[in-house]
Amino acid sequence: QRRVSQLDFSLDAGISQKHLSFLESGRSKPSREMVMTISEALELPLRERNQLLHSAGFAQVYKQRALDNDEMSMVQDALQMSLKHHEPYPAIVADRNWNLLMANDASLRLVGLVGEVEDVWQKVDPSGDKNVYRMTFSEHGMRPFISNWDEMAMHMMQRLQRELSADPENDYLAALHKEIAADFHYEDKKIGLLGNPTPIAPILPMHMTVGDVTLKTFSMISSFGTAQDITAEEIKVETFFPGDAFTRVFFQRLAENG
Repeated sequence: QRRVSQLDFSLDAGISQKHLSFLESGRSKPSREMVMTISEALELPLRERNQLLHSAGFAQVYKQRALDNDEMSMVQDALQMSLKHHEPYPAIVADRNWNLLMANDASLRLVGLVGEVEDVWQKVDPSGDKNVYRMTFSEHGMRPFISNWDEMAMHMMQRLQRELSADPENDYLAALHKEIAADFHYEDKKIGLLGNPTPIAPILPMHMTVGDVTLKTFSMISSFGTAQDITAEEIKVETFFPGDAFTRVFFQRLAENG
C-alpha cells in the first residue's frame, strides 16, 4: 500500500532484508520485540499494533481506557484546558468515529443559534451518539445554514472516506459513510469521493448564515502525538477560528451576552 520496497523497509526498521523476507513468507516467526520494531517502523496506530501482536501470538500492549477512567484524568484535564483556552471560539473533542466527547461553551452557543441544543441533537442523532457528521449533514442541524455547503461537504466526505480507508475494519465508520453518502447522493454530484479525490486543503472553511448574519470560520484538527493509550491516540480535537473581523467580534459578544 505504501509502495515501499522490502529493502527500503528493512533499512528503515534496522533488520536484514533476508530476515524480513523470512517473516513475510512464514519461514521465521517474529519475536515480540520484532513485532514492536516493525510496528514502529510502519508508524502503525496503537490499535493496529495490538492486532499485530495478537496475530503473532503475543499479549496486547496498549490499553484502551474510557475517557472518564481515573487513569485518564491527565488527558481529561489537558482537553478541558484546551477547550477553555479556546473560548470564545468553538472547540470540540470527538472519538475516532466523530462522536462528541467534550465541547466548550462556545460550541454550545454556536449550535444554539439554530435551536435548543439538546433538541437539535435529538433530531439529528436519535441514537444519542451526538455524531459530529450527523450534526453537520442533517437538515435539522447545521446544513441549511452553511452557505458554502458544496465546498464543505466535499472536504468532509473526502476526509471521512480517507479515514475509513485507513481503518477498513471500523464497522461504525463504514456505516456512517454509507448513511451520509446514500442520503445525499454524493456520487451523483461527482465531488470525487469514489475515484481519485483531490488533496484535502490544510484548513476547512465554514460559512454559516443565520438570518442576515454570516459567520466565516475555519477549523483545524489536532491529536495527541505521544499517546500511549488507544483512546487518547484516536481523540480528535477540532478548534474553530474566526475567518474575518466581524466573526471575531460576533463570537466575543455572544460570549459576553451568555
